[in-house]
Amino acid sequence: MTRIVAALVALLAGAQTASLDPGISAVFTRYWRFTTSDMADLRKGRVVKHSLETPSTGEIAVAGAIRVVASPSAFVDAVRNIVEFKKNPDVLQIGRFSDPPQLDDLRALSVDKSDFDAASCRVNDCGVRLPADVIRRLPSEVDVNAPDAQEHAAQWFKQALFTHVNAYWSGTAGRFLTYDDDEKQIRPVEELNGLMKNAPAIGALSPTLMNHLASFPANRMAGAEDFLYWSKEKFGIEPFITVTHVVIACPSESLCLVASKDVYSSRYIDASLALSVTSLDTGDARAFYLVYVNQSRSSSLKGRLSGLRKSIAERRARGSLEETLKSLRRRFEEQPHR
Repeated sequence: MTRIVAALVALLAGAQTASLDPGISAVFTRYWRFTTSDMADLRKGRVVKHSLETPSTGEIAVAGAIRVVASPSAFVDAVRNIVEFKKNPDVLQIGRFSDPPQLDDLRALSVDKSDFDAASCRVNDCGVRLPADVIRRLPSEVDVNAPDAQEHAAQWFKQALFTHVNAYWSGTAGRFLTYDDDEKQIRPVEELNGLMKNAPAIGALSPTLMNHLASFPANRMAGAEDFLYWSKEKFGIEPFITVTHVVIACPSESLCLVASKDVYSSRYIDASLALSVTSLDTGDARAFYLVYVNQSRSSSLKGRLSGLRKSIAERRARGSLEETLKSLRRRFEEQPHR
């Protein structure tokens, strides 16, 4: 009888792990710290989520996963239609850039005084993130006393943003390498590189994707899809304007990776890096596992009471992540199956 019970336990244990590719399962447990209990909860349809260790007080990272009864391609297709995919009350405006980006892609973006106040923007004292050399041009290029000053200021900001986006996409000069809106200078490229060093799971899943992200537009990954989008979103006291680079890569029929990184944020965020993973349920081809991992850095999390501010930010991020994953499952499971 003891042998029979032992055999049944072993069989059940195998069934618990057989639904996930062993290589993906290893990433779950090693890099994202999902436990055996977490994996069992996933199979039962529960959301699993937790914070990840970070090397900096100004950095937070959260990971979450859920099982979705739908085709993994439904998620990838939805991301391609980013304007519809991102729709929610906190996203005030959004648009996808052309390839290559065009200034007219920003036509629908409204830039009012709360978004960018040219009259009060100085080096080391500006309401939005801009490099010092760009800020210094402002007084000679925008007459803040003119009747239509805000209209000119909005167009000036869009042009500055487009120059940065175009330089990023093409690999030419003109990219924002520093933010000099405050006394403490921020170097967004260095901050993003720091996030990538703390994201070994991406390299474990696809070393070529990591190289693609780190050196874009050089060393592009074969078969990867790239696009940029802009958005204006609610966050903090005032909304912020952001530009994001999305990369879709599917190394195999059962695995797709969707990585996104911050190209620009007008406020709050120094750098951000996110990864969504769809991994086919090997025990049930009608379902897949969706994992979302987000890392971000913000200078606002440093200084006095940094530990408390970080704890609050992590708690909110975990709560938001759970709601997002549940919402995505409802969305895809309610769609007709292909």
